[in-house]
Amino acid sequence: MPELKAVYITAGAAGMYCGSCLRDNTLVRTLRARGCDIQLVPVYTPIKTDEESVSVDRVFVGGINTYLQHNIPLLRYLPAVFDRWLNRPSVLRALAGGNVKIKAAELGELTVSMIAGEDGAQKKELRELVDWLKKDARPDLINLTNLLIAGFIPMLKRELNVPVVVTLQGDDLFLGELVEPYQSQVLKRLRELAQQVDAFVVNSRFYAEKMQQLLQVPAERFHVVPLGIDCSGFPEPTTAGERANLEPAPVVGYFARISPEKGFGIVTDAFIELRKLPGMDQCRLKVGGWLGAADRDFFAECTSRLELAGALPFFEHIGAPDRAGKLDFLRSVDVLCVPTIYEEPKGIFALEALASGKPVVLPRHGAFVELLERTGGGVLVEPRDALATASALAELLADPARCVALGAAGRAGVLANATAEIMADATLRVYEKILKER
Repeated sequence: MPELKAVYITAGAAGMYCGSCLRDNTLVRTLRARGCDIQLVPVYTPIKTDEESVSVDRVFVGGINTYLQHNIPLLRYLPAVFDRWLNRPSVLRALAGGNVKIKAAELGELTVSMIAGEDGAQKKELRELVDWLKKDARPDLINLTNLLIAGFIPMLKRELNVPVVVTLQGDDLFLGELVEPYQSQVLKRLRELAQQVDAFVVNSRFYAEKMQQLLQVPAERFHVVPLGIDCSGFPEPTTAGERANLEPAPVVGYFARISPEKGFGIVTDAFIELRKLPGMDQCRLKVGGWLGAADRDFFAECTSRLELAGALPFFEHIGAPDRAGKLDFLRSVDVLCVPTIYEEPKGIFALEALASGKPVVLPRHGAFVELLERTGGGVLVEPRDALATASALAELLADPARCVALGAAGRAGVLANATAEIMADATLRVYEKILKER
């Protein structure tokens, strides 16, 4: 078939390292290496990634304009030059940061407006994006990073008449945090928009089944593209002999956003219980990940529990490091544990740990079950169970040879089944199938 020309529209996360942004950036970069003419286009804010960003140096439907035009109707009629200034990546980066205390539950009315598309307060912003797609990008296919930004699909279908693919990677989690009546209004609109989507891409069979039911969409429109990562630069697995020379005590790692839903409270309590077990009193907990303003009180509560248990001297939070810092972090831990409360739809952090030859302890739910079926290298425990998590960690850390062997198996599994190249090739097959069916 002729060379494919596509646009992938991703959503920035206001200065935070975001799993969806990381995945989208890796996918587009790898698709380009595969000969695909594809652009990565941010909405809301510029994306932040610990790899080289391949996104265009422009932001559409800027987060500041989106918020202001929703709350101050007069701004919907100001000249486009004003909008473009507020949508400049440099302006958005300067204003996006960790001091904004906004939760999904507070964004119900704004979300309803956004997915209303032409009938919402952001019509002018969406109009600019559609005009750019029609006049400048002129793609054969458009891929959206989630359905929550899909309010303009009717405009795309009417004015560009190209297939629209939507990648689902956490839409249900955001929806679940909305309060009524907004949750019901958003779900109704998402189901309407879903009928106009040509194909959905998900990372697991679990998530395909869940979203089929939620969106009331036939199974044949779902395509499972297993998650993959760029494996370049990840450290070689540590041998048992080398491990003995690295740290005097075993190290549990947690690398994800510091929040209740990611399971930071569970890993905190599991670590306290772990140190009570024989031979584990010197064990350390090393944490990396974004800590937003809305979760700082929660973080303080967790560290207070560590202090009361006498475990605070054995705890370290390194912040949200760049790629080099992340690789150093993974090199320094013995096992990674991110016991998410919710049913994880992706799990990039698990693949990164396994690619470093480090085993993982994860809850037995969401995409984790299939992920470890593909890669090996991990242990599944009962979700939300700090005692079970502590027991699994103790069993691994008490047996360094098993820990190292499990990590090596996980690395081999990632290299064989979960690389960025495998993910890109599977995505390209979906694109080609959709185009041939038109």
